[in-house]
Amino acid sequence: MPGGGMEPGETPLQAVERELREETGWTDIELDGTLLCLWEHDFTRAGVPVRQHEHVFLAHGPRRDPVGDLAAAHAADKILRWRWWSPEELSGDTEPLWPPQLPALLADVRGRGVPVRPVDLGYV
Repeated sequence: MPGGGMEPGETPLQAVERELREETGWTDIELDGTLLCLWEHDFTRAGVPVRQHEHVFLAHGPRRDPVGDLAAAHAADKILRWRWWSPEELSGDTEPLWPPQLPALLADVRGRGVPVRPVDLGYV
């Protein structure tokens, strides 16, 4: 999933729009602001403990490759590769996925529709 930190003054939705452009080159994906879930987790960046708050938005668009020369942006973000995942592949356990509940959440969206309120996963 495209993602990253928020710039000063950005809302979470503005940040996801910017990150989507930066990591895919796509400028024509319209986000309606549907927030699927919220969660937080701890990790270490450059030896410093960080607690990160995540917002996962839904986006709909065509299945296609990134556009433009994104090699430098991907290298800076340490993106080694990217690919599309089918719902079945997401449900498999071959790759680590964050949040771990994402396959179940997306299955619920496909089966029952978008939740009325974002799902709060709490601390993962």
